[in-house]
Amino acid sequence: MTSSRRDLMRVAGGAGLMAAAAGVAPAQAQAGPKSIFPVSVTTIPIVGSTDVFPVRRIYCIGRNYAAHSREMGSDPTREPPFFFQKPTDAIQNVKIGEVADHPYPSLTKNYHYEVELVAALKSGGRNIPIETALEHVYGYAVGLDMTRRDLQRAMGDEKKPWEIGKSFDMSAPLGPIHPVDKVGHFTKGAITLTVNGQVKQKADLSFMLWSVAEQISKLSEAFELKAGDIIYSGTPENVGPVVKGDVLVCSIEKLPDMSVKIV
Repeated sequence: MTSSRRDLMRVAGGAGLMAAAAGVAPAQAQAGPKSIFPVSVTTIPIVGSTDVFPVRRIYCIGRNYAAHSREMGSDPTREPPFFFQKPTDAIQNVKIGEVADHPYPSLTKNYHYEVELVAALKSGGRNIPIETALEHVYGYAVGLDMTRRDLQRAMGDEKKPWEIGKSFDMSAPLGPIHPVDKVGHFTKGAITLTVNGQVKQKADLSFMLWSVAEQISKLSEAFELKAGDIIYSGTPENVGPVVKGDVLVCSIEKLPDMSVKIV
């Protein structure tokens, strides 16, 4: 045995004796790094299953219906798709059949609703062709992209990021995910939102400027999409403000309603 090997065994043996003297097994003494505190994983319930959908990222597309694009001051015939993100813990899970309390957030005096179809991905990749994009979708849900509109507009006017208007706590209420094998894909169908029983938003999913498949393809040009990503696919026209006490009911054809009360 060479001296270097003897030295190595001596050091290893010494470490084992020190660990034993401290009442720690050698394997424990050599354990890798561990988290200094737990961080919860955001999940979404899946209809008809005890399993849950873990969320990796939330992508949102802006101005994806022509009429909404116009009401926000843009020309839908000239604008390519653009995206922003919300943090995963912005999600507020809303059960089927319940009216969930949704807190009116701080800093705003102009709090807006935006009803949207949400697509949940089971796989991903880069530069995904439109023709195969829907193969990556696990299921769909009804969602709300709640917006502090005054803060969003103020930041936009100052040419600053308007994340503060979009990416705050509980700004992404949504219902449970309905697997594709149960409900199919959504290329058309009514999408509506009522406030206190009065229709505010009413359109058809076929009015999207960029379909879900096109959104997945475009996003994958900029990001590597992965399982656990969800996409808020845009809202129709007539977004507007809510106040405490208002009850919102969000409807997409073939899916159960999703409802919240502003508190």
